[in-house]
Amino acid sequence: MELTVAITGASGAIYARRTLIHLAASGVVERINLIVSDSAKTVAMVELGFDLRSADEKKINEWIGLPSDSKVLRLHRLDNMAATPSSGSHPQAGMIIVPCSMGTLGAIASGAGTNLIHRAADVTLKEGRKLVLVPRETPYNAIHIENMLKLSRAGAQIVAASPGFYHRPQTIEALVDHLCFRILDQFGIPHSTATRWKGE
Repeated sequence: MELTVAITGASGAIYARRTLIHLAASGVVERINLIVSDSAKTVAMVELGFDLRSADEKKINEWIGLPSDSKVLRLHRLDNMAATPSSGSHPQAGMIIVPCSMGTLGAIASGAGTNLIHRAADVTLKEGRKLVLVPRETPYNAIHIENMLKLSRAGAQIVAASPGFYHRPQTIEALVDHLCFRILDQFGIPHSTATRWKGE
């Protein structure tokens, strides 16, 4: 399976990192096309202390637990509109934007994309592939809700960063993983079942 993952400037960089870790460890994702916005690089530094501004594929591999020479991850520049995720003729399973800023969500909803994240999302929708958007903003205003409704009607899945607590998480990582596993579920990607509801 090949997927595109985009990280935007909304708070919640830990969701992006943990999602990448689980995708890379799944055994079914052979290629991750990674796109990182400029704002996301700043947020990752503030929230996680990791400098994405100067990170290359080798450093990101190490950050998500892959060997430094792994070929699973491919980093694409935000301004590279000729990258493979920008073309519908390049086959892949879909795209995850985690976290998804409201600016990115609005650009995709309007169809007025100006960078590779916007273009890749537009291609994902037009090709009928799975697009998973993970907004973390709160509260939502009417514009946010209307944009999410528009994208949902266009075929996107809105997986809000609203973790559950029924698995009684004891760490931030366990809390974050609950949401990451819900993201993986959208693509049928296997993962730990620790956060699944088992019934009473």
